[in-house]
Amino acid sequence: MEFSDSLALLLKYIFFGFIQGFTEPIPISSSGHLVIVQNLFHLKLENLSFEILVNFGSLVAVLIIYRKDIIRLIQNGLNFIVKRDTSAKSDFNFILYLVIATIPAGVIGILFEDQIGTFFSVTKTIGITLIITGFALWIIRNIRGRKNDGALTIKDAIIIGLAQSVALIPGISRSGATIVAAMLLGMKQETALRFSFLLYIPISLGTMLLSFDDLFTSALKTMWIPYMLAFITAIFATYFSLRWFMNIMAKGNLKYFAWYCFIVGFIAFLLL
Repeated sequence: MEFSDSLALLLKYIFFGFIQGFTEPIPISSSGHLVIVQNLFHLKLENLSFEILVNFGSLVAVLIIYRKDIIRLIQNGLNFIVKRDTSAKSDFNFILYLVIATIPAGVIGILFEDQIGTFFSVTKTIGITLIITGFALWIIRNIRGRKNDGALTIKDAIIIGLAQSVALIPGISRSGATIVAAMLLGMKQETALRFSFLLYIPISLGTMLLSFDDLFTSALKTMWIPYMLAFITAIFATYFSLRWFMNIMAKGNLKYFAWYCFIVGFIAFLLL
């Protein structure tokens, strides 16, 4: 392979790593954007393992940002189980609700993810699902909930888990679907964000573990340099994107994401 071809390959994967990483935490659908970008620039990802790896990069960024919450939840969860510390019950319940909310997307993903991806990974269809995401964000743009971490219920966890399973459809944002559901259930913005992104951890980790053999026995053997560059890019892109999104959520500016989804959705549906 010539130097120019090698450089072009590296730049392509860095570009895709940035797109995946930057769009993962914000409610505009990272999977939908990957499909749109491939069609728009006539580029193609040869292997699904790439998406899995850059998703794992996004997971690393989420773990860094929410590390204090994760450590607190683990410590208090263990304290409640081992020491029966009643003051830690709220955090134990929070962990339990995260587990419950993981089940719908986990089951549906294992059984039907390939069929869903094949059927819905068409640019016009993604245009429609982006518009749907935009409408959902528009509905909650002015909602200010009151539920904090300790006020969550099993019902809340099930509904948010079902919302996350809908986001298996390309163009339906995972963070958008879970945050919309959480806000409609009356959660505070901070609680909705925390629950949504801590819920991302088991889903991303499970996907990575299920695809471990394919990723490390085939793709990384021949493409490890571009994959690693994309992975690192995704970590940084997700970190700064999530920090930015947390600030936007605090200011209540979700309407801008709604408008973005409307515009990109119509472009994808009409022109691509």
